[in-house]
Amino acid sequence: MRKSNLFITLAVLVVAIGSLMLLSADHLDAPDIAGTSADIADLYAFEGDNANSTVFVATLQGPLTPGAVTNNAQFDEDVLIEFNIDNTGDFIEDLVIQAIKREDTMYFFGPAQPVNTGLSSEILTFAERNQVQISSTEETFIETNGNMKFFAGPRRDAFYFDFNRFNEVVGGTAAPDGFFPPEEATDFFEDLNVLAIVVEVPNAMLGTAPPHVGSAVGLEDLPPAYNVWVSAKRKE
Repeated sequence: MRKSNLFITLAVLVVAIGSLMLLSADHLDAPDIAGTSADIADLYAFEGDNANSTVFVATLQGPLTPGAVTNNAQFDEDVLIEFNIDNTGDFIEDLVIQAIKREDTMYFFGPAQPVNTGLSSEILTFAERNQVQISSTEETFIETNGNMKFFAGPRRDAFYFDFNRFNEVVGGTAAPDGFFPPEEATDFFEDLNVLAIVVEVPNAMLGTAPPHVGSAVGLEDLPPAYNVWVSAKRKE
């Protein structure tokens, strides 16, 4: 099935081998797609329970208030979520992990070399396929295939940000103090939810990581790191 797509939004990070958790945030900055599962909130990547694996998390459609709004939130069958992995250092995806919903199931393809790079994609039906039943607020489903794990469904938003203070800073009413110190700040997202897609992958399936991008600006002795970004692409 071929997908020719409008590139909607993306979040980018660098994943160092053996690193602590990293994240990239993209909340509420795409008004044309706000409130849909094409709206990326955050990208997280961190070491799994197995130190030889990496967990990728894309959160979408946030913030969702608890109750009916969260319960009624759904993944869009016309939106393809892709975890893009550059393992050569040229910032072009060498591998992708795709996730797309059909009925009550999220299907995963890859990691595998994409047929196209950039703005257009097609479902990698030749790649390894896995699937998991989409969870609800009442019931959680996690599927395992070897050292790979899969989840899709609502979760509490893990992003921490004092959004109200941010608006005061932007509006010019917080000068000269600016942002609060951590002990005085308020987490706007503390009680809000998102839709999440999670996949854990053995590092052996991601190829060899290139030198860390920091070396290009004189930051030496950093571990090799994959360049990773997540994209949401809607079927035309």
